[in-house]
Amino acid sequence: MNQDVLATWHALVRTRDTRGLDALLADQVVFHSPVVHTPQAGKAVTTQYLSAAFHVFFNPSFRYVRELVGPRDAVLEFQVEIDGISVNGVDMIRWDEAGKIVDFKVMIRPLKAINLIHQKMAAMLQANQ
Repeated sequence: MNQDVLATWHALVRTRDTRGLDALLADQVVFHSPVVHTPQAGKAVTTQYLSAAFHVFFNPSFRYVRELVGPRDAVLEFQVEIDGISVNGVDMIRWDEAGKIVDFKVMIRPLKAINLIHQKMAAMLQANQ
C-alpha cells in the first residue's frame, strides 16, 4: 500500500495536480505547518495548505533527494531554490490502512528559508480566501 500512496503523491507533485488531493487525503487529516504553531485539522484546510505549497514550492528546481519509508509512513527530504534562497526540508507523511493520508508534517531549514516560506505561503493562503 505504501508504494501506492507515495506513487500517487509523487504524481501529484510532478503534475502539480491539486485536484488529486481530495482522493488522497483522509477526512480527518491533520496538517502541521513549519510556521503555524497549531496543527490544522481536516481535509479542507489541509487541501488549502497543500494547494498553496504546490504553487510556492514546486518549481523546476524542486526535487526529493531522499526517502525513508515504513509500512504506513514516509519521510521525504526535499531541496528547492526559491527567490535565490536554498530551501531544505522534509515532508513527514502518515497514512491509514485505506491508503489515505492522515498526517502531513513539513519541516524546513535554514531560518532564511523559513522566513521566506512564511511570507510566500501567507500571501498565497490570503489570496485564496
